[in-house]
Order: sequence, then structure tokens, then C-alpha cells
Amino acid sequence: MPTRPGLLDCIERYFAAAPLPDARIATAGSLDVPLGDPAWPYPARPRSGAGPVTADDVRDAVQLQEAAGVPAALEWVPERSPEAAAAARAAGLTVEELPLLVAADPVELLLPAGVQIYLVGADDPEVPRYQQIAAVAFAHPGGRADVREDPLDTSAEAETRTAVLRERIAAGRTVMMVAVDQGEPVAVGSHQPVDLDGTQVSEIVAVATLPRLRGRGLGAGLASALVAHARETADLVFLAAGDDDVARVYERVGFARLATTGVAERRG
Repeated sequence: MPTRPGLLDCIERYFAAAPLPDARIATAGSLDVPLGDPAWPYPARPRSGAGPVTADDVRDAVQLQEAAGVPAALEWVPERSPEAAAAARAAGLTVEELPLLVAADPVELLLPAGVQIYLVGADDPEVPRYQQIAAVAFAHPGGRADVREDPLDTSAEAETRTAVLRERIAAGRTVMMVAVDQGEPVAVGSHQPVDLDGTQVSEIVAVATLPRLRGRGLGAGLASALVAHARETADLVFLAAGDDDVARVYERVGFARLATTGVAERRG
């Protein structure tokens, strides 16, 4: 699918607006650096019209992030900021480029027999468990780990993350869904709507299935349900897929490739 500048403009406006309720925006050269609660961090991003991203910009952004206790991270759209990848590598970050897709032709999927999808309320007592499903799923992308083998994380940091998520759900800034099979939550995902001067845009994030249940269409079905809910109010729904294989799954449920998302983080 060819790059459509209007959609990329809208997506970049979304990323600029999303942190504003939660963080103050510092600057590092051509980068905006949101600094807020470490429980819900945002990456630095190129600022529209600010010029090319340099390695010094990235180093300065990382210094601001580390001083604020948030993860060192940078994201960008390579089709708009092609120099950012080299700048991030020169600053010592690890770079990935992920497929960026938009919801184009929605496909209604049938879930496996017995599986139901529910909206998650802010007061749902199982929210920490849903968060753990996502944590285990992303920690074992190709493994067979089972969330039930691990106790819930009851650390102060985990409780803070749960409290922030509950606040976002209550405010309508995160819409979370859970897939339940035989009374057990087995997959989770969210979309995050942002109003851009009357145009609502939402990003599908953190769609995760327990490793032992992958391959049954749970993730694709959940993503389809999230898109259907988001499109009740949103003019544009998009997501960044973890890799090309994941992107192909989303293409089967009505997404189309638009561009790519660059992600740079401190690892090791």
C-alpha cells in the first residue's frame, strides 16, 4: 500500500497529542521528550518541522529520560524521519523497524467455540491478572509459558501501574478487552482513543494471548473486536505490528500496511 501523507500526518498528530494529559514535554534538539509517571512512559519523538534528528539530540533526550526515571526510548516514522535510525544507533540505542498498519476493510471473525470477549471496567478486580497475561505473553513470544504458573506481581511498582491503568479506563483513554475461555482470561488487548480537534484516532496496543493457547485465532479475533469498538467513534484506527508475521495476521482481519514505525531502546 503506498504511503498516504494525510494518514501519516494524522498518526503523527496522534503521537504528539497522546502524552499531553500525562506528561510535560521537554525538548532535546529536534525531539519532543514527554516526562511523566514512569508507570505510563512515552517515548521521545521527532517534533514536526524541527529538522533532522541528530545523535546529539538522541543523547540529550536519553539524558532527560534517565534523569526523570523513565525508560530511554525513541520512536519515529522512518518515511518521515529517515535519519533517526542512524542517529539512535550512534547514540547507543538498539533499533527496530516495525510494520505500521491502518484498519481498512474490517473483517468480522468468529472466535473459537466457548470464547467470549468482554469490555474491562475500571473497577474489575481482575485487572492485575489481565496485565500479567500481557506481561507473560510478551516475555515469551515463542514459548509455552502459562500465566497460572507465576504468582501475581504485588510490588509497589505493579500496583502503581494498575492504578494508572484503572484511571485511564475510567477516563475512557484506554479501552481494554479480555477474551475468556471456560471462565479463564486467555487474551487481552486495548485501544487508546485521542481526540484531535474533533477527529478521533485510536491505536490498537498490547494484544496478547497466553502462549499455550496461541494459534487458535484469539489474538486476531480480539483485534477485530477492538477495531469494531474503536470505529464506533474513531475516524482512523492503526497499530504497529511486532514483526512481518504478526502484520500478516492483522492483514487477514482487514488491516493494510501504511508505512513503518521506528523503535529505539536501551538494551543490555
